[in-house]
Amino acid sequence: MTIQCISPVDGSVYATRETLSRTEADAAVARAKESQAAWAARPLAERIALVQAGVAAVGAMNDDIVPEIAWQMGRPVRYGGEFGGFNERAGYMADIAQDALAPIEIEDSDAFRRVIKRVPHGLVLVVAPWNYPYMTAINTVAPALISGNAVMLKHASQTPLVGERMAAAFHSVGIPDDIIQNVFLDHQTTSDLIADRSFGFVNFTGSVGGGKAMEAAASGTFTGIGLELGGKDPGYVMEDANLDAAVETLIDGAMFNSGQCCCGIERIYVAESLFDAFVTKAVKIVNGYKLGNPLDPETTLGPMAHVRFADTVRGQTADAIAAGATAHIDPALFPEDGGAYLMPQILTDVTHDMRVMREESFGPVVGIMPVKDDAEAIALMNDSDFGLTASLWTQDTARAEAIADQIETGTVFMNRADYLDPALCWTGCKDTGRGGGLSVIGYHNLTRPKSYHLKKA
Repeated sequence: MTIQCISPVDGSVYATRETLSRTEADAAVARAKESQAAWAARPLAERIALVQAGVAAVGAMNDDIVPEIAWQMGRPVRYGGEFGGFNERAGYMADIAQDALAPIEIEDSDAFRRVIKRVPHGLVLVVAPWNYPYMTAINTVAPALISGNAVMLKHASQTPLVGERMAAAFHSVGIPDDIIQNVFLDHQTTSDLIADRSFGFVNFTGSVGGGKAMEAAASGTFTGIGLELGGKDPGYVMEDANLDAAVETLIDGAMFNSGQCCCGIERIYVAESLFDAFVTKAVKIVNGYKLGNPLDPETTLGPMAHVRFADTVRGQTADAIAAGATAHIDPALFPEDGGAYLMPQILTDVTHDMRVMREESFGPVVGIMPVKDDAEAIALMNDSDFGLTASLWTQDTARAEAIADQIETGTVFMNRADYLDPALCWTGCKDTGRGGGLSVIGYHNLTRPKSYHLKKA
């Protein structure tokens, strides 16, 4: 089977790759498992140093990577790629590895040695998405390798060059070829490998449907699975908020990367007293965007990664307007051809009966609603099938934390949004999925506890 990356820049076939047959995939799994024990036996400090060197090798490729990302999924070159976040996340996980993976010493006396160690699962499958293909992958790849696992990396068909780049970088610094393998697999082969217990752990970032397929494949195998499946992340602007900062950050969170961010802002609730001013400022910001070819350094808003993604957002927006929503961005400012290039839109007079306020959009559209108090805002924020992040805007930290305690989500921000702090667990609830990456908890999910009860006499 062949996979193709259709570039959103011009609709051309940018890359073509052959998927592995089941026999070839089984052989790749066998090589990884055969090599993993020796990798895990290396000193932790050595594994950390090699992973850090591999990360640096990816950074050295950045001048080539940035236009490749633009061609593959449409992010404008002006933003410089993902290496800043890629390096920050890997660096933090390297820094905490010694403590996160340290044995828990219960007793070491003349009579007994009792200790709990953290041991690797063996082979970890990382299924990474196209929207932030480097940063989402490194969330798992770096701590998985550091903790002694072998890794098979499978990227989305929209970004096939990313896994090749990462594997080449890590191999170039001395990490064995079989310890990190970039693979191209079709959905059925992936499911069959999981069902046959090929992996000790699977980390998947993608759609709810894809997550269900992963769980179905793993059913009865007791394979550990980490899932991040999407979001409909809210922002809540309270009456005491710094209005300019709130507008700038939330609108950027809604529109950056053409809205194709896992923790992008997709719905905003604003205290009634600030609502009109917020909308006016938001419209001014969006009207200043430039939609165009992502290879043009003047472009601030590139195409969506695929025409079908743009069509989903067009449909949600059209349905909302037909149901009474007000559109604030003039289409004349953003000429488009009905393809992957999609104009941004701000909607008011929206309700939670509209798809645009309930379904994940993953595009440059946001609905804004006024709210009368915290109770109404909390109810609306929780009125969602998803729970990844929420962004609260206020000068009152105690109030924010009290509201945060009541929100059904994985992460709560105050006076910021759309950021991943590697020191905190990246997690979600409801249809966003389960598990947790990064932080100490990320290491715990990529290893298993093993108890040693050694009687000396």
